[in-house]
Amino acid sequence: MPSLDLHFGSGAALGAAEIAAEARWLEELGFEYISVGEHFMRGSPPGPTQAALPLLAVAAGATDRIRLLSSILLVPFYHPLMLAKFAATLDIASRGRLTLGVGVGGEFPVEFEAAGLNPRQRGRRTDECLEAVRLLWTQDNVSFQGRHFQLNDAAINPRPHQDPHPPVWVAGRRDAAMRRAVRYGEGWLPYFYSPERYVDSVQKIHSFAAEEGRDLSGFHWGLFPYISLYPTEEEAANVAAEALGGRYLYGGDFLNIVRNYCLLGSPEQCAERLQEYIDAGARHIVFSIACPREDRERHIDEIANRLIPLVEAANAE
Repeated sequence: MPSLDLHFGSGAALGAAEIAAEARWLEELGFEYISVGEHFMRGSPPGPTQAALPLLAVAAGATDRIRLLSSILLVPFYHPLMLAKFAATLDIASRGRLTLGVGVGGEFPVEFEAAGLNPRQRGRRTDECLEAVRLLWTQDNVSFQGRHFQLNDAAINPRPHQDPHPPVWVAGRRDAAMRRAVRYGEGWLPYFYSPERYVDSVQKIHSFAAEEGRDLSGFHWGLFPYISLYPTEEEAANVAAEALGGRYLYGGDFLNIVRNYCLLGSPEQCAERLQEYIDAGARHIVFSIACPREDRERHIDEIANRLIPLVEAANAE
């Protein structure tokens, strides 16, 4: 059996002030991606928030090879002309290292309300924006008439470094997000996902692609797993639940949700669980650290030097 083509990355775990040093460190450790997410309101979610593209720009200037992934950029907050220009500029400055991970958001309606946006319209705004952005990246004069956005003879110059444009990975969990990935994306990046659900999403995306006449050759099958590395699964689950409990709003027993969807325990236990996702079809794995700030550096080191080698060895020829 041939070796699987696996790719690994890490979410920025140390904070905005450390992004340049962390990006250099992740590159030295051999990670292929550094990812940065975003929210716009302090207090919901708790703690500091940030904008993805500016931080990725700092990471770009500090590195030479590592790819820059937004995980995720909240598309409903952007006008397509601005998003196309910002992303193209970063792609040029990084010499073609941008991967634009996108989503609709919605976990925190207060940030939509603060921006004068209706969260119930976020899906349609996202679809329109992504359609217009792709046109702006690839055409000289763009006219676009949507419900939320209108463009008349619009253009950006220069275009992105990557030809025809940076890959777009669509995040989410629902069928609408899968259809969005088929129509506007080059990749799929789910989170809080079980291996069984990943299998189902691969099947659905292939089905939607057949309906759309879309060729999925070269499509990127991503995964954004939260990970908590401790001697036992129980300790790791408790730490992860504490770290994530204020970030996401889910009903029921959050500890059980964490156990179902996160990588927990020793590197060996996490590698065994991650293999289930790889068997389901995931190939681009970008870890998100779920632990207290003072333990994040240890997590990154153990992922690079213990977990990834275990996974690569298990999937070698």
